[in-house]
Amino acid sequence: MKILVVEDEQKTGDFLKQGLTEAGFIVDLARDGIDGLHLATTETYDLAVLDVMLPSLDGWEILRRIRIQGLSLPVLFLTARDGIEDRVRGLEAGADDYLVKPFAFAELLARIRTLLRRQSKVREADFLQAADLQLDLIKRRATRSGRRIDLTAKEFTLLELLLRRKGEILPRSLIASMVWDMNFDSDSNVIDVAIRRLRAKVDDEFDRKLIRTVRGMGYVLEDSE
Repeated sequence: MKILVVEDEQKTGDFLKQGLTEAGFIVDLARDGIDGLHLATTETYDLAVLDVMLPSLDGWEILRRIRIQGLSLPVLFLTARDGIEDRVRGLEAGADDYLVKPFAFAELLARIRTLLRRQSKVREADFLQAADLQLDLIKRRATRSGRRIDLTAKEFTLLELLLRRKGEILPRSLIASMVWDMNFDSDSNVIDVAIRRLRAKVDDEFDRKLIRTVRGMGYVLEDSE
């Protein structure tokens, strides 16, 4: 699990990074708002811990821009601003939790783990994944290693089928009926062309290939090495 911490106070930031690393997380630490926003929107994280009062860009604005971009990254505000209006503002802006400084690290860790468990359940329902390839069924969006993959409607449906039946060899006849709602014509190369185009987008630029042709049988998507 990878966590982004955006905290300008050096002692607190170093404490958070060390504690979360010792708890088993991979941690990136940003010292100001601009760096924090850049990391949040260009890298892939399981959760972000944001301070509110930050140099260059405050936590409110970071969260606003994250949500405008449609990112579902869980966000926990960790801040000295303890007013009820601040808590309400943070939660209404799209934060998933709000913890006031000074804080007990054990409580912070418990809240982070709760958010990650909640997010994991959402992902199981709304996402399909193989290795570093992820399909967001709600937003109809595909990414690999955090990079957006632009798919046509048919390509998305085809990839969804391959992911739902991950590890299973799918004959051309099944793909034709499930994706194109048609009987398979052995003289047609529609399926092969579609797979070739999908593979070009999903596999060609990556060392690890996921979509494989099984000669005489069909196609399979596998995430094993």
